[in-house]
Amino acid sequence: MSSKLTTRVFYACEVALLVTVLALCAFLSEAQEWHPLLLVGMLLLLSLGGQRLVFQIRGQHLSAGLVAQVLAMCLLGPVSAVAVSIAASLFISVGRGLPPSAWLNNLATFAFFPLAGGLLAQALAGHVHVQSHQLGSGTTFALIVFGVYFLALILDFGTIALDNWIVGGRSLRAQITDVLAPILPGHVAAGVLTAILAVAYTSLGTSALVASVLVIVIFQHLMVALLRSEERADQLEARSIHLASLQLGVLTTLVETLALRDRVTARHAAAVARHARELASEIGLDEADQDMVHTAGLLHDIGKFALPDHILHAKVLSDEDWGVIRRHPQDGAALVGRLDGYGPVADAILYHHEHVDGSGYPAGLIGSEIPIASRILAICSTYDTMTARETYRSPVTPQDAMTEMRRVSGRELDGELVESFIAMLERKGPAALLHADDATFEEELAFGRRTRSIAQGRVG
Repeated sequence: MSSKLTTRVFYACEVALLVTVLALCAFLSEAQEWHPLLLVGMLLLLSLGGQRLVFQIRGQHLSAGLVAQVLAMCLLGPVSAVAVSIAASLFISVGRGLPPSAWLNNLATFAFFPLAGGLLAQALAGHVHVQSHQLGSGTTFALIVFGVYFLALILDFGTIALDNWIVGGRSLRAQITDVLAPILPGHVAAGVLTAILAVAYTSLGTSALVASVLVIVIFQHLMVALLRSEERADQLEARSIHLASLQLGVLTTLVETLALRDRVTARHAAAVARHARELASEIGLDEADQDMVHTAGLLHDIGKFALPDHILHAKVLSDEDWGVIRRHPQDGAALVGRLDGYGPVADAILYHHEHVDGSGYPAGLIGSEIPIASRILAICSTYDTMTARETYRSPVTPQDAMTEMRRVSGRELDGELVESFIAMLERKGPAALLHADDATFEEELAFGRRTRSIAQGRVG
């Protein structure tokens, strides 16, 4: 069936629905539904006035009109509720200058859900009047009103969403998640308020509804404030993600620039990052901490970005050169620490040259004073530096590297972490014992995924 034909069939169904509802109303109409006239007039004015209190947020219109329409269903009856709702529909269509197709959808919707809700309320509670109300429990009546409210809400939303799907091409799932779900808590509160007002009317009469006008106005403004705050929170989250993307984009550029200057440093960073994540997993750190350690591994030498080429590419380093190089943890931590959410990453970078016996730099921390991420980086960096072929010293075999790491265990490196690292390498087999030439920098970088993680608070 073509799209145009489908739309025409849908419009024909809406016309049929509207005609059917009006015919049923003519058949079901009873004089008692229009008494007391004061109640009918108040609910009509409240329904129309609720549309004047409308506030648009997240593309949806929130108003107090539904409260008045459900009160009409439960306190008067289905026919009078349809009349009140259709009046509101005409008021909306004229006020917003809607096209004829929207007029039809509004009329069909505002005729259908009040009839269904009114019939349900009448079946469960009968005709409700101050003088003749026979319900044994106000709680029972309140639950009926609350249920009718949500039946009306679902039917109201469903018919409009169906129109948006067939005519506008917007999926039903998207409308439920983007439109209905965000305002559902507000409708729960509105349903409770409607139930309270209905019970108050059965006990106190029309005077209760006079006071309810002020209550509904206050409620409306509170709901507007709530939705505004939620919208601001959504905007803030979007801005945070955008800011994190921008910040991380700058950092990515720096790291990739460093890789262009010194591919050895980039490969080393990738290898350390890979080993660091594996060791973090080995000792039972959660996924967020594994991500943090992996990021710190990639960035642990970012401070070398400021090193002059004659030091960065030197085969032999003087004492003065070593003094300059020793500043790279502080320079790197200062750079990374400026990014929101990267405090733990910056700390891991700052202290990754500390020794557990206090002989390291820059702060001379001892044992557990050193962040565990820094102790992990120290082990992984030491192993890769000893086994890699392109460093300033001749490489050693993985077995010799592990022997050397055990020799300095408890002095330079954390003894327990060293044993965990060695056990991990031996369990993984020969491939893991290689010096990680295959640790591709671009693969380990994977900044896109970490952007989302950091922005959403899962890292750092």
